[in-house]
Amino acid sequence: MKVTTRLRISTLALAGSLAMTGCISSGGNEGGSDDTITIGISLPLTGDFSEPGKGVERGYEAWAQYVNDNGGLLGKQVELKILDDQSNADRVASDYEKLINQDGVDLVFGPFSTRLVVPAAQVAQDYGFLFVEPAGAAPEVFEQGFDNLFYAAPAVADDHYDHLADYIEAMPADQRPKTAAYATMDDPFAQGTAYGLKDRLEEMGVRTVADEVYPPNTTDFSSIAAKVADTNADIMVGGTQYQDAVNLIIALQQLNYQPKMAAFSTAPTNPEFPEAIGAKTEGILSPTGYTPDADWPSNVEFVEFYTELHGNPPGEDEANAWTTGQVVAAAVEAAECADPSEECQQELIDWLHGNQVDTVVGPLSWDEAGRPQSAHMIQQYVDGKIRIVLPEEQAEAEIIPVKPAW
Repeated sequence: MKVTTRLRISTLALAGSLAMTGCISSGGNEGGSDDTITIGISLPLTGDFSEPGKGVERGYEAWAQYVNDNGGLLGKQVELKILDDQSNADRVASDYEKLINQDGVDLVFGPFSTRLVVPAAQVAQDYGFLFVEPAGAAPEVFEQGFDNLFYAAPAVADDHYDHLADYIEAMPADQRPKTAAYATMDDPFAQGTAYGLKDRLEEMGVRTVADEVYPPNTTDFSSIAAKVADTNADIMVGGTQYQDAVNLIIALQQLNYQPKMAAFSTAPTNPEFPEAIGAKTEGILSPTGYTPDADWPSNVEFVEFYTELHGNPPGEDEANAWTTGQVVAAAVEAAECADPSEECQQELIDWLHGNQVDTVVGPLSWDEAGRPQSAHMIQQYVDGKIRIVLPEEQAEAEIIPVKPAW
C-alpha cells in the first residue's frame, strides 16, 4: 500500500476518535441506519478494572466524536453502543453476544483486560467479526487460534520491559541488581509484564527472592509488603493494574523498604497516581506504549483535540482506545465497507493482516495471531514528572539508575 494512501486512511481514522453519539445505552435503535455505523463495545465500567475501563471509554468516545466532527466514516456518523460488563468474563461474553446477535451492530471494538478480551474475542470469532482490542496483551490472548484479533498497541505483555532489561544487562556487573522481588495480581496481563522481566533478569543471574501472587480484589497488602520488605531486594517489580499498585506501594512505604529500582505496570501512567501515593514517585519506572509528546502526525492532532475536550492530555488507556478506532477505520476505508456481513468482516480482517496502519502510538503491523510487531518504551518519574527514559533515541530525560527514597 502506498504511503500517501496509508496517511490518508490514518487521518480519516483519527478523525473518528472523539465522536460520542449515544455512547452508553441499554436500549435505543437496533443496529445502524443507512446514515450511521453502530459500533458495539463492552467495558469494565464497574468492578476490578473500572479505573482503566473508564479511560478506554473516554478514548473511544473521543475517537468517535472526532470522526463525526470530520465527516464520519465512509460518510456516515459513528454511534457507539457501550455496555458495562462489570469486570466479569461471563458478562462480557453475553454482552458481545447481545451486541452482535440481538442489537445488530455493524462493528465491534474490544474491552479492557486480558481476562475479558479472550471470551469477547471468542464470541466475535464465532460470528466472523473483526476484533481489534486496546488492552489484552497477555500471551494467552494470542494462543487461542484467533485469526480475527489484532492488539492495538506496540507490544505484547511479555515484551513490555524489554528496554529496561536491556539497560540492566548493559550495566557494569557490580552495579547490576543482585536480587529481585515480584508481587503480581493473578491476572494474565499483569503477570505477563512482570514475568517477562523476571525471565530476563534470571537469565542475567539476578536472584528471585520473593514472588507473591494475589487475587484481583485484594485491598490489604500488609502481609505481601512485609514478605517483600523482609528480602530487602535490590529491585521491586509489580505486576499491577491501578488500585492494587497504589495500595502495595503505600504498604511498602510504611515499612520503609527502599529498593534501588522499582517498576510497576499500568499504574504510574495514571494521572491520579502521584497524589494517590503521597507524591513519592521519584524514580518509579513503568512500561508504556504511549506518550502524548510523540510527534507522530496523528498524535499531535489527537492530543490537541483530547486536551481541548477534557482539559488534560490523554493517557495510555485513552490512546490505545483511540488507536483501536484508527485501526478499524483504516480497514473500513480500505475495504469500503462497515457492516456485519461475513464478506465485509472478512475483508476487514484480511486487509489488516496484510497492511500497516499509522496510529497515535506509531506504525502498527501484526503477525498471524494479532501480535503487534513493535516495542514499549520505559517511563520514569524524573523531577516529579513522568518522562520517557528508554530507549535512548526516544528519551525525554536521563534514566535515574538508583531510585531515591520514597
